[in-house]
Amino acid sequence: MSPRPKKRRVEVAVVSDVHLGTYGCHAHELLRYLRSIKPRVLVLNGDIVDIWQFSKSYWPAAHMQVVRHLAGLAAKGTRIHYLTGNHDELLRRFAGTRLGALSIGNKLVLDLPHGRTWLFHGDVFDVTMRHSRWLVKLGAEGYDLLILLNRLVNWGLRKLGRPRVQLSKAVKDRVKSAVSLVSDFEQTAATIAIDEGYQYVACGHIHCPDIRRVTTPRGAVTYLNSGDWVENLTALEYTADAGWRLYRYADDAALQATEASEEENNPLDHSPDSAALLDSLLAEFRIHRSPNF
Repeated sequence: MSPRPKKRRVEVAVVSDVHLGTYGCHAHELLRYLRSIKPRVLVLNGDIVDIWQFSKSYWPAAHMQVVRHLAGLAAKGTRIHYLTGNHDELLRRFAGTRLGALSIGNKLVLDLPHGRTWLFHGDVFDVTMRHSRWLVKLGAEGYDLLILLNRLVNWGLRKLGRPRVQLSKAVKDRVKSAVSLVSDFEQTAATIAIDEGYQYVACGHIHCPDIRRVTTPRGAVTYLNSGDWVENLTALEYTADAGWRLYRYADDAALQATEASEEENNPLDHSPDSAALLDSLLAEFRIHRSPNF
């Protein structure tokens, strides 16, 4: 197996829309990414655990390994902000809770050298969420089935040496109402951020990774979207030297090499089960917890 790449130091990393507990979640890839960076601050910007579709019958070891890794980061001092989304909205009752380096909230403001950044999931702008929640949940189940079908198709294409396809993205790109929804979402987030005096606004929710400048008659702001770990496998990263950038797993040559090596040796196939990982997680907290825990 090839050696693990040296960890990259970043001031802030933002991950959203992981959807742990669903078939579409790319937990292995997310775990590789998290192991490749050393963030001072990690923002989990909503829909990390998919409570809507959570099932006791589907919680693979890789999903528990992600939880364990996040807990380990918090226990060792990485400041983690868990911002709630619509799929994990049950956690909103715990907004304001702090456990050592881990805090739960609905929104966050970071004062960074390049400018104040306002972070929140973004489902508050979703009209369907507010008025037809049953329709949204039904759509989420259909989306999960489409993602599962997509993974099966890509497995077959890979065996044939063909490039991957993104069925859900193709569907969204061809539906005018979906394109309009994304555009309205971005414009609304940017407009409110400008009115509030922020230089950056960072969201998730719509699974459309992006960084772009938005100008209105009242001013300008840089709109950021961290994307997701279901289709796009993306994150936002901030460093004092370069500012904000969009990370794409598909463009990370070092992790692609790591993935190829892991697939050849199948180390993740022999991971301990979730119960064993939970015991290990609790033991790690007892070892590394800060005085505030």
